Formats: sequence, structure tokens, C-alpha cells
Amino acid sequence: MTRADATTVAVMGAGSVGCYFGALLARAGTPVTLIGRPHHVEAVNVRGLLLEVAGTPEYIPVRATSAASGVAGADIVLVCVKSGDTEATGRAMAPHLKPGATILSLQNGVDNAERLAAVLGQAVLPVAVYVATEMTGPGAVKHHGRGELVIGAAPQSAGLADLFRAAGIPTTVSDDARAALWGKLIVNCAYNALSALTQWPYGRLIRGEGVVEVMTQVVSECGAVAHASGVPLPDDILDSVLGLAATMPEQCSSTAQDVARGKPSEIDHLNGFIVRKGLELGIPTPTNRVLHTLVKLAEAKAAAIPHA
Repeated sequence: MTRADATTVAVMGAGSVGCYFGALLARAGTPVTLIGRPHHVEAVNVRGLLLEVAGTPEYIPVRATSAASGVAGADIVLVCVKSGDTEATGRAMAPHLKPGATILSLQNGVDNAERLAAVLGQAVLPVAVYVATEMTGPGAVKHHGRGELVIGAAPQSAGLADLFRAAGIPTTVSDDARAALWGKLIVNCAYNALSALTQWPYGRLIRGEGVVEVMTQVVSECGAVAHASGVPLPDDILDSVLGLAATMPEQCSSTAQDVARGKPSEIDHLNGFIVRKGLELGIPTPTNRVLHTLVKLAEAKAAAIPHA
């Protein structure tokens, strides 16, 4: 049962990440509304959101709608849309936001919170997300590993962290969320394109011939761009990147999932972002450029193939 005075949450862009965290919050008693694609919404409204963790399926009752007005009345809005949809999503939900609502960006890339704040005319909290998830069917999300959040520091951040922790979501508050977002960006730059091009999960990918060397070069280029941008990174960033595969061995990247389904990916906001920033700063990023180009070609090829 949920309390009448409970904090309410809306998930804007309820794909695998949004559905996973929305499911955990709803299971803990927080009223949650998912805003997503019609085929997912229909399935959720008929029988609940199917959450699979550690091989155990569970149906979670949540509200779901395809309309941006689903954010109306929510105290907290988790924005989980693709980076390329940030501004359009902000414009769509702006008229429906509750005054004083807290907006969190749980998106890949490093500049979505700023872009969203510019559209909404209010602060948006950046959140670095470390989770491996997949939509396995309409209204069905599967957890493959991890599940931590790092929230940027703000007056309401401690309360948000408590809400998430109460739902079983490991959450920390960081005074330097920008560094956390850059760390996540570098992980994505190392894994997403290679996973997309091979359609391999991380555990198999990391064992491929030459993969560690390519990832090492990606991290080096990203680190140089981050340093020139004034972003501090930990000394062990490469070890952290290479070690990720062991924590998410069965995960295929979101870019791989997009390419497999013939959908546009976020590669322009991952390796493509590093390439653009490198050009701006005069830093060569040849490995990131090649990966970005190859994924764009794979996207174009996949888009030309009919998908069910």
C-alpha cells in the first residue's frame, strides 16, 4: 500500500533504465508513473511492469502513459530519454510540471542536465547511472548487473538519496557530479561502440583480440580531453574501465541494442562528443573518431533493414 502523502515519481522516457529504477521505487511503496512508448505502456497497464532480477520475475503495479502530461503532479521527475531527445522532451513536459518539482537527468553524456535546464528554466540535477539493463519485451525489463546512482549535490540531494536507498538503490551524493558523468562517459566510449559493432556482451568483448589495446587508447584520448576541459579524473580510470566487464559480463551496450533494432543511438553524444570536444581543444582523438564513424555506418545499414 502507498501512503496518500507519499512522494510521487514520474519517469520520463521509460526504457530499460527508467523502468528498472521505477520498478524498484514502486516496489518500495513510492507511487510511480512511467511515460514511455505505447507498446510498453499497454503491456504495463494490462498486467504490471515485469521486472527480472537474478533470474526471478516479478510483476510490479505502476501507472503508465504515453503522454508527456503524465509528469503532472509528480514531486520528482526522472528524465531517462536518449540524449538526442533532451530538448524536445523538456519542451513537451514543461507545461505539465508541478511547481517546485525536482528534475533529475539519468542520461548518458555529460551535458544533458544543462541542456534540459536551459529548456525548462529551472535547475536539473545530474545523475551518473551505473546499471546494466535490457527491455526483453513489451513492459518487461531485465537486470544484468550493478545499479548505483551518483547524484549531484543540491539542498534536496540528501532526501533523494534516502528515497532511493530505501528502495534498495545504492546512491551517493557527489560535490563533483561533473567528474562522475565524465567517468561514465569514458566507460561508454570504451564499450558502447565496440559492443554495437560486434553485438557482443562485455564479458566476451573484453577477451577479443586487440580490444584492451583499443579501449586503452580510447581512455587515453578521453582523459586528454577531460584534462583540457578542467575535469579531474581518478588515476585508476583505465583499471576501472577494463574491470567493468567482470561486473556486467552479460550486458550488451545500449548502443548495441539500438543498432540491433534499427534505431538511432546516442553515439553522437558519446564518442562523437569526444571528437567534437577534441577538435575544439586541439586534441587528436583518432580512435574515438573511427569508432564513431563505424557506428554511424552500422546505424545507417540497420535503419535500411525492416525490423519487426
